[in-house]
Amino acid sequence: MLVELRNFLWGIIMASSNKGSSRIASNRKALHDYFVVEKFEAGVVLRGSEVKSIRDGHVSLVGSYARIENDEIILHGVDIPPYSHGGHYNHVADRPRKLLLHRREIRKIRADVERLGQTLIPLSMYFKRGNVKIDLGLCKGKQMHDKRESMRRKTADRDAARAMGR
Repeated sequence: MLVELRNFLWGIIMASSNKGSSRIASNRKALHDYFVVEKFEAGVVLRGSEVKSIRDGHVSLVGSYARIENDEIILHGVDIPPYSHGGHYNHVADRPRKLLLHRREIRKIRADVERLGQTLIPLSMYFKRGNVKIDLGLCKGKQMHDKRESMRRKTADRDAARAMGR
């Protein structure tokens, strides 16, 4: 009886902890074109109409990237279309947006980008406790043969899973 109650309460706690984050968009093409070396979670500075448009699910991360400018990380190329009920106070769809990271994280990222020639690519955007967050990947570009190898591996895994299912 006591064990069943404990398991029931644990299930409620785990279900409520997953409520805090919900995925909005992901950049699957980035995973095809780059090796992800390291991931960072960053907050995004947004305007009110941008948040409302994101809540409606209107955001695209394809072709976006981040750059270090004046000791800040700026996100470029993220398309958040204007909010449909925004009126004349709407935002510009593809404006650069500041990312919020700790200073030591920015220093580490800058060192890796300058020394190793890696790239900052947004991998996914999600809500976490009501705030918009971005998974920022420190990435290294794939060569054409690497992409072909990845596709071969995925196909082989898919075929093996189908064979196991039969």
